[in-house]
Amino acid sequence: MQQKRVLYVSQEIQPFLPETEISGTVRKVSQGIKEAGKEIRIFMPRFGCINERRHQLHEVIRLSGMNLIINDADHPLIIKVASIQAAKMQVYFIDNEEYFKRKAVFGNDEEKFFADNDERSIFFCRGVVETVKKLGWIPDVIHCNGWMSGVLPLYLKKFYNDDPHFADSKVVYSVYNSDFKGSLDKGMVKKLKFDGFDDADLKWLENPTWANVNKLGIQFADGVVRGSETIDGELEEFIQNAGKPSLEFYNEEERVAAYNEFYDQVLEGNSVLVD
Repeated sequence: MQQKRVLYVSQEIQPFLPETEISGTVRKVSQGIKEAGKEIRIFMPRFGCINERRHQLHEVIRLSGMNLIINDADHPLIIKVASIQAAKMQVYFIDNEEYFKRKAVFGNDEEKFFADNDERSIFFCRGVVETVKKLGWIPDVIHCNGWMSGVLPLYLKKFYNDDPHFADSKVVYSVYNSDFKGSLDKGMVKKLKFDGFDDADLKWLENPTWANVNKLGIQFADGVVRGSETIDGELEEFIQNAGKPSLEFYNEEERVAAYNEFYDQVLEGNSVLVD
């Protein structure tokens, strides 16, 4: 029997960025799932604060060179790769000079969010999908981690749904309490409509707050994971009313086994809540 394939899409992962709940979880779970017998790939943005020399990032020429149209403008897609030697895992990085050269992650400080974070999110998510297609690698499960991957379930279910690479893929979305203040650019809906989405698809992004971006991810996912022990009450209620498989929070010792079982359940199409 062919190994099941899990694609991890995360806004951060150790050791390339400092440890957070997201970066630590994705780092440890991906290794554990690999050791449990599934084939994995990992993608994250190549933020400018990542030290390329220390982590030995290098460009993958055969995967780079494509242009993605975001907000009616061409943006070159650059793909880099590095290894986590201790785990014998590769991480692919989505890069672009305009979006990811700056020496910060989401803003110059906690109060000043980058104005183009919405476009950076769209570019990152589309870049992952296009690169996976170039790799010729068909994932069974696509696990999105962090709000920056919030539009990816939408793209997979409404834009790439007829693509043979993703037609049978199941999407899992993890909700964490790693939030941002305010909202993304209010023009985000208009930018996404350029790719053919309609008002019904984008209703949560009319006011693109952190909570609403997560609601979008939950809405178009096949299963939801609570990545933090305590979830924002508004999102917890949304998860409970979504009518799809959901996984409660598990501590580090139990997490890999719980995630592995949950992936199999989502692949089987079981609609019973895992609460």
